[in-house]
Amino acid sequence: MAVPKNRHTRSRRDRRRAHTKLVPMNKVLCEKCNAPTLPHYLCEKCGTYKGREVVDVLKKITKQDKKSQQTA
Repeated sequence: MAVPKNRHTRSRRDRRRAHTKLVPMNKVLCEKCNAPTLPHYLCEKCGTYKGREVVDVLKKITKQDKKSQQTA
């Protein structure tokens, strides 16, 4: 097995680890409701993408309510 002959310096070690840092995710505001969303993603609050409605959020909520009432 290979064993290092000389010790590596702190700066050399840290340069190797420089690319492993965590980067916060970018957020953009929804055009319709100003809720923070990921870029190029559908807004989960109002169901719009690029200013047009893609998913009817109210319909989805009522469907979930019906399902929860049936199980209860």
